[in-house]
Amino acid sequence: MIVLLLALAVPISLSAAKYWFGERSVNWQSADRSSAGLLPAASEHPVALVRIFAARTVRWKGIFAVHSWIVFKERNAKTYTRYDYTAWGEPIWVNGFAADGRWFGDVPEVVAAADGEAAAQMIPKIRAAIANYKLRSQGDYRAWPGPNSNTFVTAVLAVVPELRATLPPTAIGKDYPYDDRWVGLTPSRTGIRLSLDGYLGFTAGWVEGLEVNFLGAVFGIDLRRPAIKLPGLGRIGLAQASAA
Repeated sequence: MIVLLLALAVPISLSAAKYWFGERSVNWQSADRSSAGLLPAASEHPVALVRIFAARTVRWKGIFAVHSWIVFKERNAKTYTRYDYTAWGEPIWVNGFAADGRWFGDVPEVVAAADGEAAAQMIPKIRAAIANYKLRSQGDYRAWPGPNSNTFVTAVLAVVPELRATLPPTAIGKDYPYDDRWVGLTPSRTGIRLSLDGYLGFTAGWVEGLEVNFLGAVFGIDLRRPAIKLPGLGRIGLAQASAA
């Protein structure tokens, strides 16, 4: 128990220090939400594109968690389409923010990327998954343990396993059973996952790695792209994004 408490306290304390003494503690109302320059100009990029982004959440919650969202552009489209699942307004927002915008001051990371024909084949499935997402009613959103933005994106990832992607360990809510199954395949379909309503869980998959979820805090290792996964701090090691 002492080891577990230390394993929770130390990385979360370090993340808290980064919050209080870094740029993440700026006022959320005045925080920068402009483009971070992570995407090419849509009009100059004729091929199809899919991206999954994640950035630290607003205010003190960013100590623990990230918010994730989906961006895609069909072949020859002149604009990007962005989907977010939020706690305010209509749960699923379409183009509510810049496609690669800073999330209230925090520069997003690219979690997954696909371009060209691979992306073109994914986009119809992504559209269908978003249209059929059942946890989309007012009042469904719960920051912890889910369903939240990370639950939504994980449900979409499950329909495009060829993207071979998983959300960061700080994506609290990704382990919530969006399909009402306590036991099943991982979204990448390369392993299994067990989840007790997002409070407790275990994941073992080639894409997801080995993860233990304790009250939303995730500990784990990634063997495919070597890294360790810690609560608060997230992934430490090789970047997880790779182009499909």
